[in-house]
Amino acid sequence: MKDKNQQILKIKEQIISNFTQENWEEIGLLTNTIDIIKGHDRLLRSLNWGDEDYAGNVLNILINISKDDEALNTIENYLDEKYGDKTHYISAKPSETKITFAPDVFEIPKSSMEEDLIAVMMPFSAELKPTYETIKESAKAKSFRAVRVDDIWENSTIIQDIFELIYKSKIVIADFTGKNPNVMYEVGIAHTLGKLVIPIAQSVDDLPFDLRHHRALTYLPNGEGLEELKKNLVNKLSSISKQTLDDLF
Repeated sequence: MKDKNQQILKIKEQIISNFTQENWEEIGLLTNTIDIIKGHDRLLRSLNWGDEDYAGNVLNILINISKDDEALNTIENYLDEKYGDKTHYISAKPSETKITFAPDVFEIPKSSMEEDLIAVMMPFSAELKPTYETIKESAKAKSFRAVRVDDIWENSTIIQDIFELIYKSKIVIADFTGKNPNVMYEVGIAHTLGKLVIPIAQSVDDLPFDLRHHRALTYLPNGEGLEELKKNLVNKLSSISKQTLDDLF
């Protein structure tokens, strides 16, 4: 059921980004659901008028169609053929407003967001190694994978590896300890890509002024302090909803 729910959410975002009325009519013919699509009192109207309830109407239609598993697969195949090479949903928070971007500094990865991936942004210092181990343990406790860029080497430049790690992650944990400028730059990327950012620091004074309105987790760099950080991170990760539709079926 969870896989089916994730399939519906993925299809929904692709449809919102790409579909015209003609696409809906083609899908209706391919899945024998043209009556459901044209019979919906708001779907095509909200699409053509750009109304705010369009996303909800799309979800409503997909839930009805999903009673036939084969119909969902047909829609997914249709999307792959039409838009598979250019549609990637990467934001952790769905939005009805979409933007496109073409960066000069980075190459856009072909992969999309991985629901269980956490990107860790922090200085590469020996003093912070225990902090990184604490973050990884916290992530594992909630079935996430915490990865730092020095764990991977996929591109010729480190900045591309950093960008791809943030791009594929649902969550970013950023340690601002020491006011590291690289961490601040990377958090700017994460915020722009719509990622959920969890700021941590050994002192609140290490947080940039512009980010102090975000609730940060502060910790002491000793055994007791790291244990408290682990507890707080586990609680924070527990509160982050992994989008499912289990209660709708």
